[in-house]
Amino acid sequence: MADLGDISLVTQVAVFHNKRAFDQLVRKYQSPVRRFFLNLTLGDEPLSDDLAQETFIKAYVNISKFRGMSSFSTWLFRIAYNVHYDYCRSEKRAVRGESVDSAPAARSVAFTQPASLKMDIYQALSLLKEEERTCITLQLIDGEPIDKISDITGMPQNTVKSHLRRGKEKLTDYLKKNGYDRT
Repeated sequence: MADLGDISLVTQVAVFHNKRAFDQLVRKYQSPVRRFFLNLTLGDEPLSDDLAQETFIKAYVNISKFRGMSSFSTWLFRIAYNVHYDYCRSEKRAVRGESVDSAPAARSVAFTQPASLKMDIYQALSLLKEEERTCITLQLIDGEPIDKISDITGMPQNTVKSHLRRGKEKLTDYLKKNGYDRT
């Protein structure tokens, strides 16, 4: 029934430009969207906040294009996925223009702090390809099923399953090598 509430709010925003209705959607989804970005950006809070803000701006501007073919959350996370994808593409272009030594140094700064589980998880996530990290984040952290991950990312379900399998293998290997083996 939560989807009916979302549909009602979306309708109020799209038809009547009701900003309070959109505020309700933002309050409901800002934590999950921000958490999604925190895991994709390996804990970079300012960047995650910026990407989340951009996601909600795009959702507001394009809300009249929501057709209800999927849940509002799937549509919103698809926007979030595209915002992150666009950010990564622009960063790759920027990194190509910089010296080779400057980009990796900026990324490794976050992991010079004393080891903790949170930092180890972000370090482990940093070993994954973007697609693997996205699928792992959506399934293991956000609890999304494979079909919804497929809808969000636009990847076929078998591709999602492959990214999940490879990602889980890499995470397991990293965490075992760093003392998180239960045996």
